[in-house]
Amino acid sequence: MAEWLIASRLGNADPTELRSELALFGIIALRGRFTPWQLVETLGSLLCLRRLDGRPLTGGTNEPISGAEADTTLWSAVLRRAERIDAEDDFVLRELRSLDATAAPLARLAEDLVEAAYDERGAYEWLLTARSRLGLDSLAADAVAPELRRLLIQLTDLRLRLEHGESLTLADPHARAGDLLAALLYDTEDRDRVAVLAADPDERLARITRRRLLLAGVSELDLDIQTGPDLEERLADPDLIVTQLPYRPGEDRSVFAALAEVERVADLLRPGCTALVLGPADALVDELKDTEASRLRSALLRDNVVESVIALPGGVLPFRPGYRPALWTLTRGPVSEAEGKVLLADISSEPLTAGVRMRLAEDVLLWRAEGSLALDVHDPRYGRVVPVADLDRAFGGPLTPPAPPASAIWSDKVKERPALIAEAAARLERATADTRAYEDEQGPYRGGVLRRVGRLPRRTTLGKLTAGGRVTRLPGHRVDERHLTADGHHAVLGPEEITGERAVGVRRIDRLVLATEYDRVALTEPGDIVYTLTPRLGLYVDHDGFSVAAFPARVLRVNPDASRPLTPHVLVALLGAAPGTVRSPSAVRPARRIEDYQLPDLDPDEVLRFDALLAEVEHRERLLRAQADALAEARCLTIDGLADGTLTLADPQTRRFNRT
Repeated sequence: MAEWLIASRLGNADPTELRSELALFGIIALRGRFTPWQLVETLGSLLCLRRLDGRPLTGGTNEPISGAEADTTLWSAVLRRAERIDAEDDFVLRELRSLDATAAPLARLAEDLVEAAYDERGAYEWLLTARSRLGLDSLAADAVAPELRRLLIQLTDLRLRLEHGESLTLADPHARAGDLLAALLYDTEDRDRVAVLAADPDERLARITRRRLLLAGVSELDLDIQTGPDLEERLADPDLIVTQLPYRPGEDRSVFAALAEVERVADLLRPGCTALVLGPADALVDELKDTEASRLRSALLRDNVVESVIALPGGVLPFRPGYRPALWTLTRGPVSEAEGKVLLADISSEPLTAGVRMRLAEDVLLWRAEGSLALDVHDPRYGRVVPVADLDRAFGGPLTPPAPPASAIWSDKVKERPALIAEAAARLERATADTRAYEDEQGPYRGGVLRRVGRLPRRTTLGKLTAGGRVTRLPGHRVDERHLTADGHHAVLGPEEITGERAVGVRRIDRLVLATEYDRVALTEPGDIVYTLTPRLGLYVDHDGFSVAAFPARVLRVNPDASRPLTPHVLVALLGAAPGTVRSPSAVRPARRIEDYQLPDLDPDEVLRFDALLAEVEHRERLLRAQADALAEARCLTIDGLADGTLTLADPQTRRFNRT
């Protein structure tokens, strides 16, 4: 099936992805024979052996016809190669020795992975990406979101350092499966000038990291992956340290222990070395209640190694959505303009998008390069530069910006707030005057409703109105999202616009695209009713017309020349009040078709009076909405200005004098 899909080029999946999925299907099928750990360790060892030997795993075995004999011969050849190439058991030998010939199918699957990914490194990374699907959730629990991973890569500035001809040593004292180190190496092509120091207490994870970095292109002589809780600087002094503190549940988490781990990282720094430490926000950012922990954090700040403190949003560790992380960047011997100061940033209240990441990285990198000189040409978008002495006096206080960034305080939007509030107040006065004038002309709202005496109006259905020619149903049209713009000639009305989830007019389509790609599309006419039953009943009167109803939305058109005519507003009101139109939360279909909606068949003169009443109500709603919108805008602007300290309030007597 996979080969047929690849050959016929059907569907949207890339051929490489299809081949990878086919190999994964075979790997998952072996979970009854091997544990998830055995699958990941053995396949990684086989890929590493293939790289070290430079030959395919299944090549030159002269396999006999019998399946069992073929497996025995293949596995014996694999073991001989492993004993010859990895005699000291640094990478693969023990994992392959722990299994017998029943693991021979894994060698063939490893070849399939390499064929799909083009090389051993891509095959291993793809396998580790699928570790949760193999049942190794514990191995994926520390994975970070893609945007956070890109932020860490940007903050190391590894590519620029290597472009300047430097040879660097990367380090991670808490490597786990090597995710952060592998991400850094993936971002550069100059891996021949990179050495790696790493450590992890779990020997299995340390060996996974060792194999992973070897496949990533790091030379054997430049690899020192240690097993244990401490990182010994046996290979070289680190130039860049990127680490994630081991996760501990909130009930067992020690703030002091987390800060002690940060101190250990700081002890590894030599002049010019940079470290990024990802850890719990309650230790790195929040206010501290423990005196001993407060002393340790103050000591780290006074040691002049803390470059920036960043409060990150929740959810950047997908497997632990309730965990609140923070990031410290450390530098030993910062530029003189940054001594005695720390950049504090807080993005915990907004998602870590590409734009936020780029602006935040720019703040930190400019601060690292120029210190306070950067403030002359660049105001940090998310941070505030705070003297360490002020933080030390607060002793244990939160490491969050004391005020919004200067770029936010002095932005044009902030400067124009008083004028914008005055404009909103003027609109409020005009809207209030319009409302008073309308009430003076029309009088107060009465409604003019009376209790009906006598027989109730007979019932009808929308289906009968359609069959009688009083209403016409028109289909909606399927519109490709790629053809939608914000400045086209025709508005596109879909379920989101009709139910109010999206403003009408946000999605538009160009008339030339409409003419060339949708030659059978019929535009709406003024007064048409665009409706949807998905995800719920929604009705919208298109007063202007010339719009496109996007399926599953459809159109109802009232016939004004019928013997008993309706008006669009009356029909919308009656359909919206029809019984049985609400869908059960568990239902996948509406309770009934719209043709079966029951509504009263009002007399023509009653329809006209009802339409006039609805028009009056809509007009009064517009007048009141104009007042509410102007007042809401003035309120929001005032609150924002007082919250960030850029506005203050005049004395009540002064305001009263100005009004008179």
